[in-house]
Amino acid sequence: MLREGMHKLITWVDPKGDRAFFDNGEFPWTEKIEADWALIRAELDALLSARSGIPNFQDLSPDQKALTEGDQWKTFVLCVYGNEVPENCVRCPETTRLLRQIPGMKTGLFSILAPGKHIPEHCGPYKGVLRYHLGLLIPPGGGCRIRVRDDVRFWEEGKSLVFDDSHPHEAWNDSPSLRAVLFVDFVRPLMFPFSAMNRLMIRRLSGRPFFKEIAQKAREFGRRPVESE
Repeated sequence: MLREGMHKLITWVDPKGDRAFFDNGEFPWTEKIEADWALIRAELDALLSARSGIPNFQDLSPDQKALTEGDQWKTFVLCVYGNEVPENCVRCPETTRLLRQIPGMKTGLFSILAPGKHIPEHCGPYKGVLRYHLGLLIPPGGGCRIRVRDDVRFWEEGKSLVFDDSHPHEAWNDSPSLRAVLFVDFVRPLMFPFSAMNRLMIRRLSGRPFFKEIAQKAREFGRRPVESE
């Protein structure tokens, strides 16, 4: 009920904020992330040398079995709703440094889709955060795309997308190669006092066992020996 109330409040406070996608110019920090995207890509490439050791999304969050199965969607978590994974941050120091420069960053991870993977339509849990994708490994040909509500966009390497994941959305990798993005949730900018109310709600969500369990499982994977393939 509280989340639903905040959803309605945010829509009332910021009617223009009910868009599917946002202009990157509204978030000046995206320029800095794009300028250093090659540093992030280099750390991703190192992780992909041992791709089998990167957990599947459902291994960290069994609730996601409705969205994925097998090893088609892998996630390397650095932070989830404010719960950092130190073992993974150490392996990706440049990415971690850049994530910490994003105002209100709450979740940061690498999202890796196998060839032919489709993530079916779903909605994010809370409108008080916005989602950011930075294209890192994007096969050519236009087969990698995301739909938010009725708007379809295509990822590009080194380029940003900001969207409201509380809307129905789905994604495709219709290419013969891996697709990978940097996946971030950050606090939606709002005027005071609504910004304070939103941050309080996010703090409550951060303490939920659901997010803490994801972070704990990511730590367990992070402690395993790394074996190059």
